[in-house]
Amino acid sequence: MAVSNKIRGLLEQGSWIRRMFEEGIALKQQFGDENVFDLSLGNPILEPPDEFFEELRRIVEDPSPGMHRYMPNSGYPETRAAVASQLAEETGLNFTADELIMTCGAGGALNVVLKTLFDPGDEVVIFAPYFVEYFFYADNHGGTCSVVPPDENFLPDMDALEEAIGERTRAVLINSPNNPTGVLYTDETLAEISEVIRKKELEHGIEIFLVSDEPYRRLLFDGLEYPHIFHHHVRSIVATSHSKDLALPGERIGYIAVHPEYEDGVELMDGLVFCNRTLGFVNAPALMQHIVAKLQSVTVDVGEYQSKRDFMYDSLTEIGYDLVKPQGAFYMFPKSPIDDDVEFVAELQKRNVLVVPGRGFGMPGHFRISFCVTDETLSGSIPGFKEAFDNATS
Repeated sequence: MAVSNKIRGLLEQGSWIRRMFEEGIALKQQFGDENVFDLSLGNPILEPPDEFFEELRRIVEDPSPGMHRYMPNSGYPETRAAVASQLAEETGLNFTADELIMTCGAGGALNVVLKTLFDPGDEVVIFAPYFVEYFFYADNHGGTCSVVPPDENFLPDMDALEEAIGERTRAVLINSPNNPTGVLYTDETLAEISEVIRKKELEHGIEIFLVSDEPYRRLLFDGLEYPHIFHHHVRSIVATSHSKDLALPGERIGYIAVHPEYEDGVELMDGLVFCNRTLGFVNAPALMQHIVAKLQSVTVDVGEYQSKRDFMYDSLTEIGYDLVKPQGAFYMFPKSPIDDDVEFVAELQKRNVLVVPGRGFGMPGHFRISFCVTDETLSGSIPGFKEAFDNATS
């Protein structure tokens, strides 16, 4: 037996995203890349901004002695200071390098946060539809997830949130703009979530952290501004990355930010740094730390993603699909025209269109489209979407 029974079971649950990605590889081998319209994976099509390559070239041509050596496990002080300065500008709060830890992407950051907060049997509350890896991250550290359903606009049901929080709840985890819906949580929504958290803290005599997974924070459409959690709950932690805003998913560079006014912040930071080291991350990639320190105010051209969103939203609604218009990120989450989302996804696959069933995100009856692909892939998918819809509703 090559793997444990536990891992065998988790492998069977698997990830619908990866499953569809692998289906896409097989279809492309059979029909050719240009005839397969793969909208399954959130792998940004945009290249990093010019400033990234300029900074990379500068470092390569004039390297500093020791720049590839170990640094403090929390990251280079100058990089953390640069991130803190940007956060201070965005939030108006007094962030310093002491509240920042550079991490191996947002996934690494979330694992560090949960490891730091959890005792065995503790739980984190998450909101459907959710990124399925949250369950595996919680399990990594002896915890579980409690799922709260959304309303018709994919915003949290506050009554259900109140019921979900118990005496073993250590954190409430949000993802906004959301994967898979593209929905942005407003200041009002964050205030309501925080009010429920504080009520339950008093009821159970515990601390509950509001944790925000926000790699899509800067990918906002229609002139929207990002509402920061730090304005709503002092026990708040951000876990994020530059995978999407700088189009660097393969470089695994992100950070953790802790509210600068949290009274036990020193102890929390000590725990986070310890877990960043002992989970085996040790530190975030040195080269990327040097680069992103200079790029904290830089973002990819969000207008390109907005144009893709507009094309897909207009095309799908014209066909007859029911969906909430994304406010950010690069996903949309239409309702399946038949109850069985897996069956409908299979119908799309017959037409060489690849999407991900909604049950992979805890919401059967929907499916996820990733529109961070070429315009040719998007336009080429529309006949398949129309044919599958017409076939399902005839």
